Amino acid sequence: MNTAEAHVSTPMAWWQTESTRIKTAASASEDGSRVAFIALVAFTFILLLSPQAWFPVLKTVRIAFLAATLAIAVHVVERTLHRKPVTPFSTEIGIVLALVGWALLTIPLSYWPGGSVRLLTDNYLKAVAFFWLLGTMITTTKQLRILAWSLLLCSIPLAATGLKNYLVGDVLSTRVPGLVRIYGYVGGSGLTANPNDLALMLNLILPITGALVLMTRGARRALAAFALLLSIAAIVVTFSRAGFLTLVASFLMFLAVLARQKSSGVAIGLLLLALCVPPLLPSGYIDRLSTIADIDADRTGSAKGRWRDTGYAIEVVAHNPIIGVGIGQDLIAMNAERGRDTWRRVHNAYLQYAVDLGIPGALLFIWLHLTCYKSARAVEKRAAKDPALRDLRQLAAGVQIGLVAFAVAAMFHPIAYQFYFFSIGGLAVALKNTCRAEIAKAQLAPGATS
Repeated sequence: MNTAEAHVSTPMAWWQTESTRIKTAASASEDGSRVAFIALVAFTFILLLSPQAWFPVLKTVRIAFLAATLAIAVHVVERTLHRKPVTPFSTEIGIVLALVGWALLTIPLSYWPGGSVRLLTDNYLKAVAFFWLLGTMITTTKQLRILAWSLLLCSIPLAATGLKNYLVGDVLSTRVPGLVRIYGYVGGSGLTANPNDLALMLNLILPITGALVLMTRGARRALAAFALLLSIAAIVVTFSRAGFLTLVASFLMFLAVLARQKSSGVAIGLLLLALCVPPLLPSGYIDRLSTIADIDADRTGSAKGRWRDTGYAIEVVAHNPIIGVGIGQDLIAMNAERGRDTWRRVHNAYLQYAVDLGIPGALLFIWLHLTCYKSARAVEKRAAKDPALRDLRQLAAGVQIGLVAFAVAAMFHPIAYQFYFFSIGGLAVALKNTCRAEIAKAQLAPGATS
């Protein structure tokens, strides 16, 4: 029995729909605009590496805006000309629309409506647009591989810059003897401008890099392994406690993935290798990590401050449980609750949503996060049944680990409206669309039974 016959003989599921939808998915996959995808990849490089910071002349032409606009415009025109839906509906897209709609509804009651509008237009809608582009434009395994390699290639200069800063002593003044904090990516990228954000971004790319190590052979595997080790080293030298916890969570999740893919020997080998790492850690790193459990030992005072801020944030939510204080207004609300101007955001993305958009906003975001994870997991399980979808299986596992990494990092970063989640979440939607399209092509292939 061939692959297509096996599909037909199984019960209907999310990847098996009526014949017309299968044909539409296959057609969309083949007719997808190459120009739009190239623009999407270009935008990804610009987003992460910020070339305009190195070459100021690029700021005048707004290359990120041009790349994103080109991707959107070509995609919309191509879909319209071929009479295909511009935005194939998915649960994830629906939740995102509801989240943005809720944010818009709360603006009139915001602590500062003008500030809410500014954050929505300057940050949030751009991140959501990237999520939408990933989740609607990518419909082939080849496209997913290209984007995965793009992320890996971006991680190399980011990680190399962090390591270079540590080795040459290009560090921040912490006012704490023995504590070294490097500068972030010197290109000035907003996503990796400080050491904590650099560790976060590398942690999110790391699982995709791990998937490429498992997918490839020869020189490409060597390059992926090099990028993996480089990123891990860079995360360590950031001295980011959240970065360490996120790295550990990703590692444990990776071991679990290897175990369920019946690679327990590799998992055990990696675990034994990890036990050899502590003696190689830089001076002062263990002391830095010890403050995770003993916040009184943190000489910077940041651990205590963030713990107090968690309490203040909960109080703000208790006072504004439904509408919240308005998107992006946690700074003002937290200052009012503290009774003094410290201008520090709540360092927890979930609490940030709850403070700004109330409990409904927080629940919508959590629902979106879980739905993206379930989609990636469903693709991994489905792809495990078909050897032809092997690469899709590994990429799906990588995206799952990335979503777990974000879940941990979000507990320590004010990143609710940035690109971090929407980059990984968009890949989860792309995985689902790609799995459906690949199966559709198999069913429409010569000799397949429909």
